[in-house]
Amino acid sequence: MSVLVVESNTALRRIWAWHLVRHGLRVTHVADDNAAIEHLSENQTGVIIISLELTDGGAFAVADYASYRWPDASVIFVTRSSFFSDGSIFQHCNNACAILPNATKPEDLAAMASHYAGL
Repeated sequence: MSVLVVESNTALRRIWAWHLVRHGLRVTHVADDNAAIEHLSENQTGVIIISLELTDGGAFAVADYASYRWPDASVIFVTRSSFFSDGSIFQHCNNACAILPNATKPEDLAAMASHYAGL
């Protein structure tokens, strides 16, 4: 199963990718919404892990595009904020399957991605 990681912080993005690969997932990681949408336009992706605090914004644009292009893709949002702690993100994004704090252990994030990937 293919996973797309969208995170502006290069070090964090690489750590997440490394843990996902260790769980047997194929991973592509990009830094912004434009690169994510470009990837999704050409590549089927089963799970998308995306930071709500992308440097240039656009996390919802990526999720919306994924919903259109790959309707079965699951989106795991990661955030430093408590803004969506009430669960309202699930009303805004129909393909959201989880919202996790940025401090989530990478191995836990990988386990969750594996679950949604059906592994």
